[in-house]
Amino acid sequence: MKRWPVIGVFLAILWLFVRGVALEPATVAGEFLIGLAAGLPIAFVFRRMYTTEVPIGVVLRAVPAAVVYVVLFVKELVVANLDVAYRVLSPSMPIRPAVIRLPLRVEKDIAITTIANSITLTPGTLTMDYDDDRNALYVHSLYCEDPEDVTAPIRQWEDYAIRIFDEEADPSDSAREPVVRWSKEDDIERQKMAEVIEESSPDDEVSGNDAPDESRPPSGGESDGE
Repeated sequence: MKRWPVIGVFLAILWLFVRGVALEPATVAGEFLIGLAAGLPIAFVFRRMYTTEVPIGVVLRAVPAAVVYVVLFVKELVVANLDVAYRVLSPSMPIRPAVIRLPLRVEKDIAITTIANSITLTPGTLTMDYDDDRNALYVHSLYCEDPEDVTAPIRQWEDYAIRIFDEEADPSDSAREPVVRWSKEDDIERQKMAEVIEESSPDDEVSGNDAPDESRPPSGGESDGE
């Protein structure tokens, strides 16, 4: 099977994500045809840049995982839209921005790009950069009280990206822990809170001025020799 038609279809699907089309059959079909009209010629022109053949078995195995990936992405897209709308409309603006360095298990460029674009297309998160040496994405999050809430959906996408793009890794493989860096203002606030807690805690030790001086006899007492 020629590989460039598959790339053309993938570009058409990617076009749907970029456009952010409404989930209506007529709209999706129309935009998909537009994506095919643009994607197939592009894939044909650049056909010499990738291998000629693609195993049909790999494609068939990837289809179920791709469907689940899209479902999970759409679900997270809806939840993230509602969450961002709540934070924007709330008078207190409950945000806690942070940057997360997220190590990946996928290694192929197309898998990394798919995950990075999915993060950016989801409201409240943005892919800032990719570290090739660490194989990690730098992700900015609008609200990061618990880093696990931010990274959990991304890990789910990665599990299925491993199957879709036939990665050497396995979805059951454990991933390295992410590194989180909150904003400078948030760090200052947390430091002030720690100082307040420390100042309000009771002293466990008696200071030297308060301790009785055993070397001096009690006032008004008599010495043993008298």
